[in-house]
Amino acid sequence: MIKFSWQEGYGVFSYSQSHIDAVAKYVLNQEEHHRKKTFKEEYLDLLEKFQIPFEERFLFDFIDDSI
Repeated sequence: MIKFSWQEGYGVFSYSQSHIDAVAKYVLNQEEHHRKKTFKEEYLDLLEKFQIPFEERFLFDFIDDSI
């Protein structure tokens, strides 16, 4: 029997078909976008925007903030 568990370090957010142009533009401009906002900042913003409960102390243990 295979034990199910969520893979660590990943998240997914889905968007409706009507947002596909905005999502494609975002993907194409990620490098520029992340000069203004870090991945961590953006991820926290998404969690809050979609009202996903979380405890920040359990997030990003894989990121070395000292770099």
